[in-house]
Amino acid sequence: MKGWLIVNNFMKSAKFDEIYAYLKSAAEKEQIQLEILKTGALPHSVNALKERVQEADFALFWDKDVVLARQLEACGLRLFNSAAAIEKCDNTAFTAVELERAGVPVPETYAAPLTFEGIRIDDFGFAEEAAEKLGFPLVIKENAGSFGKQVYLASDMDDVKSIIEKIGHKGFILQRFIAESSGRDVRVNVVGGKVICAMLRESTDGDFRSNVTLGGHGKAYTVNKEQEAAALAACDAMGLDFAGVDVLFGDGGKPVICEVNSNPHFKSTIDATGTDLSLYIMKHVKNVLG
Repeated sequence: MKGWLIVNNFMKSAKFDEIYAYLKSAAEKEQIQLEILKTGALPHSVNALKERVQEADFALFWDKDVVLARQLEACGLRLFNSAAAIEKCDNTAFTAVELERAGVPVPETYAAPLTFEGIRIDDFGFAEEAAEKLGFPLVIKENAGSFGKQVYLASDMDDVKSIIEKIGHKGFILQRFIAESSGRDVRVNVVGGKVICAMLRESTDGDFRSNVTLGGHGKAYTVNKEQEAAALAACDAMGLDFAGVDVLFGDGGKPVICEVNSNPHFKSTIDATGTDLSLYIMKHVKNVLG
């Protein structure tokens, strides 16, 4: 069996190279030949890709280039995860829509109206209405982002306006702040419809975000039945083969889904739990393809 590990063409990061090495090693253990390909090594054209895709049985798509993902699928290549799943996970507004549609618990969410580059937002009526419903503090998230860096906490309308002006023309959502979970959440790792392991993440400096990249601390955690059910329901709603699901502690400890990551950076999970998710991912790929 031969597959491609498709990675971003321009990102140069030892942190990501480490993940790619884990996946390649796991593939070898499953007797899968996994070739690492940067997105720029493949023509972004359906017609040009038709012959090229005959070289692989599948692609482990570890990027967010949805256009290329859709082109590969149009040529008949099986992707893990699918283009549709990646697209929904990579946009916080889309994520909220899909989870709410499926009845999965999420923080109450308002999406900002669409604007365009060069057009300044000068009417904050939509944000004032959302703030009235959500209360303060409230969370503002850019639709695209990683490692919690595009997530903000607004304490009043002046903060809201300042953050929106900083975001500019990029899309974003406003969400109810889950105070019970401030500075902590659970990263639940799911592969093939099963919870493999989980990590409790806690901020060490008072930040409302718990991301390990931002200085949070992770340790092994055993999910309860409600958290497990919520994480699995989230993956099912998003159509994912595998994912890292961030679960908040809601009122009374009830699980609330914060984010769903289609290509989770699982090195911190390995450090915290000792569980190498790449092994489970490659076993899942092999089982699906037979």
